Amino acid sequence: MAAARSPARSEDHAGPLRRAGRKVGRVLHLPFSGTARGIRKATHAHGAGESGLGKLIELHAVNGAGDVMITVALASTVFFSVPTDEARGRVALYLAITMAPFTLLAPVIGPLLDRVPHGRRAAMAGAMLTRAVLAVLLSGLVATGGIELYPAALGVLVASKAYGVVRSAVVPRLLPPGFSLVKANSRVTLAGLLATGVAAPVGAGLHLLGSPYPLYGACALFLLGTFWALRMPPKVDSAKGERRAHLLAHGEKDGKGAKGAKGEKRPNLRTVGPSVLHGLQANAAQRMLSGFLIFFLAFLLREHPLSGQSAAVSLGIVGVAAGVGNACGTAVGSLLRDRGQGPEVIIATMISVVCGTAVLTAVFFGGVMVAVLGAVAGLTQALSKLSLDALIQRDVPESVRTSAFARSETALQMAWVVGGGIGIALPLNGTLGMSVAAAILALGAALAVRGLLAEARRRPNPENRPKARVA
Repeated sequence: MAAARSPARSEDHAGPLRRAGRKVGRVLHLPFSGTARGIRKATHAHGAGESGLGKLIELHAVNGAGDVMITVALASTVFFSVPTDEARGRVALYLAITMAPFTLLAPVIGPLLDRVPHGRRAAMAGAMLTRAVLAVLLSGLVATGGIELYPAALGVLVASKAYGVVRSAVVPRLLPPGFSLVKANSRVTLAGLLATGVAAPVGAGLHLLGSPYPLYGACALFLLGTFWALRMPPKVDSAKGERRAHLLAHGEKDGKGAKGAKGEKRPNLRTVGPSVLHGLQANAAQRMLSGFLIFFLAFLLREHPLSGQSAAVSLGIVGVAAGVGNACGTAVGSLLRDRGQGPEVIIATMISVVCGTAVLTAVFFGGVMVAVLGAVAGLTQALSKLSLDALIQRDVPESVRTSAFARSETALQMAWVVGGGIGIALPLNGTLGMSVAAAILALGAALAVRGLLAEARRRPNPENRPKARVA
């Protein structure tokens, strides 16, 4: 009898403990579940949940977090763990083995993805899974920093850029009713920036446990991203009414000369209107500046930190300034457009502002001006990119719009690589470097500003257009 009663007694005794455990579990779980519900509510607001844009926003956040963890792991191995002279050689080797081949691969990514429009979910999932596998491979290489690390880093870079190209092509398919493309891209980009800001200190904390741990975290994030990419809405894979756009060619022979079956040339980024081409030129100059500043300032501030700060803190200050500027630019992009500011005027204004700031930084070179340039460059690049997206949405026919996004993104990525190469090649002289940065922007402004403003004058002011009456 005693034996028969003992299970009942232990169950009665465990009942209050079990109930207390459930209560503690709910208390501990509440902050996480509440945060998750808040994030989901924000990403799915204003019809983004029904259209599928909310899922893309969340996927892009995972992508940004995973990329920054890999960046933390590689930076600690290639850059921070060795003396400056050796680090410069390592980064030069990194550029030669990863960036140089990428300049050849980047123009191929867009055309290849054009040929698989029905497999965009699979392409994004494949880019995520590839980086998950490479993160595990890199975890065994970062401790030694051997030559084998660089081909794996190239694979990560190519997969990341392939995801970016496909993501740009997917956004137009997921627009909620009444959403402009600039607003949708603003939400997606802002989610990636916020995730990057959260993941960077987490990655740094994981690195304290050991150099492979940020890569383990990246692997887990990319595996989650693989699953989420496959769960995107089926319309992501729809290619109804689409054709391929060409970056500069005046048309493509389609078996019947330069004209298609209906006697029309295939549109491209030059023939759809000067605004898109000039906007792309201005954005390329600013993207080149971004690549230049990342590599040049990384070495300059390591050798000559900001007054009273260590090299790591100096880089962190400039990086945070650029990130805050980028986030602010992304947040206010749709507000400027809603107030009737044409995309041409915004792009022309932004490249002029950042060019002027670069000139002032070259003349009055110092820590404060470098941080100001980083913040202004982040803000103007974000606004210019959102405005370029708006120009493509407005001027490029829907039949080739997604392809046009892929081609323009590839061109901008190549500009970033060129800027990075210039940054690593220059001697560590702050005034010289900022003068080169100003020259890059001045060239972009010379090519683009006049044409952008001329196109803006040709178009009627949105505020002067007749407004529809509300019944």
